[in-house]
Amino acid sequence: MTILQAIVYGIVQGIGEFLPISSTAHLILIPWLFKWQDPGLSYDVALHLGTAVAVILFFWKDWVNLISAGFTRAKSSDGKLFWLIVVATIPGGIAGVLLDKYAETLRNPALIGVMLIVMGIVLYAADKMGRKDVALKDIGFSRSLIVGFAQILAIIPGVSRSGITMSTGRMMGLTREGIAKFTFLLSTPIILADALYHSKGLKTAPVEKLPFIVALLTAAVVGILSIKFLLDYLKKKGFGIFAIYRFIIGAVVIGIYFIRG
Repeated sequence: MTILQAIVYGIVQGIGEFLPISSTAHLILIPWLFKWQDPGLSYDVALHLGTAVAVILFFWKDWVNLISAGFTRAKSSDGKLFWLIVVATIPGGIAGVLLDKYAETLRNPALIGVMLIVMGIVLYAADKMGRKDVALKDIGFSRSLIVGFAQILAIIPGVSRSGITMSTGRMMGLTREGIAKFTFLLSTPIILADALYHSKGLKTAPVEKLPFIVALLTAAVVGILSIKFLLDYLKKKGFGIFAIYRFIIGAVVIGIYFIRG
């Protein structure tokens, strides 16, 4: 992998992991569109480590408070939120291990194009329908668990972990800012666990140190900027722009797929 490719992949991962547009879909589509070599396992680990670093650094104060409250003040607002994140993490973690081997069978560009469009519709509809006045502190056990199960669908490229969890939260009445922050906090253990789980394969996978480091650092820096952007953006606007983006990219991908035959 060249340094330029490592930067491109890092940018795509940093944006796609946190915005509701599916990083997995884009990381599959880029080598398909530009006919680049698949980056392979080592760079998948680098990219996920990068975004794990991003979300940990961005929310480190929150995590210190949450972990401390979870074990010393379990009935406080932060204590409850910590254990709700733990509960919501379990379905995705189990599904990730059990279904990981099937993920490779879902990398078809046409399927990705369709899912980008379908989830664009879901994201837009969820953002517009129903009451949206439930704050993060009131998310509760049942809503947290439902969000946790919803992220299992992110195994399908084009769905997006952040997209499906935010859509689910919006359907259940959570505010945009509330479900976005919960999604990011929930993504921390999932992304980190994903990177560590796949890192066991690095013993046999070739690793070019400089591109690996560049990809990791790029994903981390862009990831931090993406988190900040989305949290600020959702204070004033909705998910419509992301739905439109998904429609356009999905249609382009499907068109190219059939043109190439």
